[in-house]
Amino acid sequence: MDLLVIGGGMAGLSAAARVAHEGGSVVLVERAERPGGSARLAGFVWTAPTLDELRRVNPDGDPELAQALLEGFAEGVAWIGSLGVECRPPVPVLGFGRGHQIDTNHYLDACERLVRDRGGEVLTGTETRTLVMEDGVVKGAECVLPDGSVRRIDAAWTLLATGGFQGDPVLRAEHVHDQARDIELRANPHSRGGGLALGLAAGAAIGKKDAGFYGHLMPAGVSLSDPARFVDLALYYSEHALLFDLTGERFVDETVGDHLTTMALLERPGARGLLVADARVHREWISASYVEGIPGVDKFQLCHRAGARSAVAESLEEFAWMPEEWGYPGARIRDRVEEFNSAVRGGGATVPGRLLDRQPLDEPPFYAIEAAPAITFTFGGLLIDAEAHALSADGRRTVLPGLLVAGADAGGLYRRAYAGGLAPALVFGLAAARTALGQGRETHSDKSGAAVLPGRHPSV
Repeated sequence: MDLLVIGGGMAGLSAAARVAHEGGSVVLVERAERPGGSARLAGFVWTAPTLDELRRVNPDGDPELAQALLEGFAEGVAWIGSLGVECRPPVPVLGFGRGHQIDTNHYLDACERLVRDRGGEVLTGTETRTLVMEDGVVKGAECVLPDGSVRRIDAAWTLLATGGFQGDPVLRAEHVHDQARDIELRANPHSRGGGLALGLAAGAAIGKKDAGFYGHLMPAGVSLSDPARFVDLALYYSEHALLFDLTGERFVDETVGDHLTTMALLERPGARGLLVADARVHREWISASYVEGIPGVDKFQLCHRAGARSAVAESLEEFAWMPEEWGYPGARIRDRVEEFNSAVRGGGATVPGRLLDRQPLDEPPFYAIEAAPAITFTFGGLLIDAEAHALSADGRRTVLPGLLVAGADAGGLYRRAYAGGLAPALVFGLAAARTALGQGRETHSDKSGAAVLPGRHPSV
């Protein structure tokens, strides 16, 4: 067996399909009843447009992995298209990124179908009990099938791609933040650290505990049991609003991005805050499209109907009448909004700073929603190199023979920063496939300059 893949999300299915396509033998093991994971809930493959931009937004990430991500992105997009999946023209994402909207379900299903059609196996409802080790080399795994029987699967290479550990409250508290134990999960429930545990037991190294996570602000106290709410209720517009903690103070430059504000809020008292916007923000951002090609909806109304703690005030003065049970000093928040407005009108500094959207919030009515962080996937996984080899925990960071890692099981790429989730899963999933097949990292180009997959004709 060339490759055993543990986990059937974006990274795992990409790797398995690529190995099968190139004539290799592959088995994919997935604990859920259907492969796909949280990738089925996403729709954009994107990252930073240049290495300099990626280093700017993610200065503390591994530079080797950053370069591999950028170098492999075009190849990854070409691979998606080669399976007959439409990649729409590139659009801006999160202000600095650029990427393509795709039908992720079409892509994931095409990968699974390719594996099966080429003689590979896809085992669902199957747990991986342990990795098989011989003389320090990973040789496969023992898996528990749905009927309870144990099957040993031998493979030259084993890929951990179980999607991270965001589904486990204890691991969130240990590796992210103590208050992360109780935050809502904005992802599939099956990524509970299986890959992390298997890798650590085999001697793999783990990244720093303060690497952070990707998530978004969501209305506090509202259940996310329905995946449709992951996008519908996400408070992306926080970049254009003001966020106050339970003491009534701003604590972060909101314009750095909702995904970064989410990490900052997790570390504040109670991990909740009051998000305040005015009529301009409601008109231009709350009810408008967040990403080109995605229809706009009034998120304030959606959150209100979902039972979120929310209110509309006809004047800033009404904040002083905020219900006591909310737990916020309303008068102080009113004063801080007025101080902010005065500062930006005069071109002065604000505390915290305000890099973008330095317009006052002074157009009534005013909209307030209590927000809380929700987690989509973790950054602090097992350390890898650009070929997706797991690195050992022996202090020398040597390659751990036979073991590969990709997707959210892999750490090191991001540290308290984010530039796409599907793209790294795709790129390092394909890197794992190349390693398992004994291929190099290099790609070449046709005369048009488009990336061409190794071993594939440009017309595919």
